[in-house]
Amino acid sequence: MGLTVVTIGTSLPELAASVAATRRGEHEMALGNVIGSNIINTLAVVAIAATLHPMYVEPVVLQTDVLFMGILTVSLFLVGYRHRADGRINRVEGLLFFASYVA
Repeated sequence: MGLTVVTIGTSLPELAASVAATRRGEHEMALGNVIGSNIINTLAVVAIAATLHPMYVEPVVLQTDVLFMGILTVSLFLVGYRHRADGRINRVEGLLFFASYVA
């Protein structure tokens, strides 16, 4: 339970900044905020934690997460590539990405 509270607490500022940027029409800022925050959370936080106290991660967790993140990365690239002319992601695509985030 504590990890969930910490996760929500660290994600709320990025969520608020992305929502505010989107409302102002600064969609690139919102997307950059999301991507940058995920890169920092994935690489820096895990690296710092592992440096301070080495941790064991089950191989099945790594295999599942790498596959899932790879699929999401390719999906985001394809959606972005498909919409490069008008620069829009529609509601259905947004909901699919949100559902994959929740999963």
